[in-house]
Amino acid sequence: MNPRDTFVYNPPDDDLCILHQDEDLLVLSKPCGILSVPGKSPGLSDSLETRAKATFTDALLVHRLDHDTSGVFVMAMNKAAQGNLGKQFERRKVKKHYIARVWGVPEDKSGCVDLPIRCDWDNRPLQKVCHEHGRSSQTQWEVLEINGQITRVKLTPVTGRSHQLRVHMAEMGWPILGDPFYAHEEAFKAADRLHLHAESLTLYHPANGDLITYTDPAPF
Repeated sequence: MNPRDTFVYNPPDDDLCILHQDEDLLVLSKPCGILSVPGKSPGLSDSLETRAKATFTDALLVHRLDHDTSGVFVMAMNKAAQGNLGKQFERRKVKKHYIARVWGVPEDKSGCVDLPIRCDWDNRPLQKVCHEHGRSSQTQWEVLEINGQITRVKLTPVTGRSHQLRVHMAEMGWPILGDPFYAHEEAFKAADRLHLHAESLTLYHPANGDLITYTDPAPF
């Protein structure tokens, strides 16, 4: 049975972990296991956005991370900042890198996955590689450490498609450990959570244009 068929939403009850806060930005450390925004059903109402707004009523959504992905999560503190940051994401001015542990050992030390992705409509929310109808998607990768059959990698998305890093790694034969959607059984059981973490995010501060990097070390 696919783990997604037995999904139970049980988000961690951690307090907000604030990495930075000023008049324009709220930068949080998102835990694994919580939605970025509320789901449609009442049982999915708890989310990082909801919790942030309970403390910072003016906080506004800018981007999302997958339910199972942890790491740097940025919100805006006013409409002007939200518009500025939204344009930065849209125009790919924001730079991010992720840390992941994958099953398998790449032959090279670095490279770029260039495979188009589209929604797998019959198995939503899954995505899949599709050369006919997929949207252009690129992920740069770099090997950081090899430990037996498991490799620690740095992933830098060039584009920002849904599940992009997870799909690209699985398609290359290196599924991310603990991935309930794309990993084979051995890789899924090799970790107690998805080993994908947004470790670094660089953006231009919406108030003064300064280039700033926020980091959140991977917990694995």
